[in-house]
Amino acid sequence: MKFSFNMEDVSQVFVGAFALAVPISFSEEAWRLGETLPFPNLFMLFTLSVLFLSFFTYESVFQKNIKSRLIVFIFRIFIAYVMAAFVVSLVLLCLNKLPLLEDPITALKRIIIITMPASMGAIVVDSFDKE
Repeated sequence: MKFSFNMEDVSQVFVGAFALAVPISFSEEAWRLGETLPFPNLFMLFTLSVLFLSFFTYESVFQKNIKSRLIVFIFRIFIAYVMAAFVVSLVLLCLNKLPLLEDPITALKRIIIITMPASMGAIVVDSFDKE
């Protein structure tokens, strides 16, 4: 198993994240959820996102074989989530729906809400090129 995360992997994660981030970022429901969702629910959403990413990565990308590759497994999940959050942030910024300076809490909530599906898109597209 390779430990690297090359440009092909980067492009797959970005495209997968972008594919789901764009339509959801245009949704007024997602914007409003970012304003109203309480922190416990936001934490549950983040946890579900990481659990589903982990489960899919374990089953599909690593094919249930992480014993000797635990660090690579964790890195793959972390990098997919962070890259998806970056894509979501850029899309929201382009739509003028990322109030980082005016209301950073709402901005962070919107990023977490939309990153859930975007990160799944990212890891699914990344899995097309199995380890």
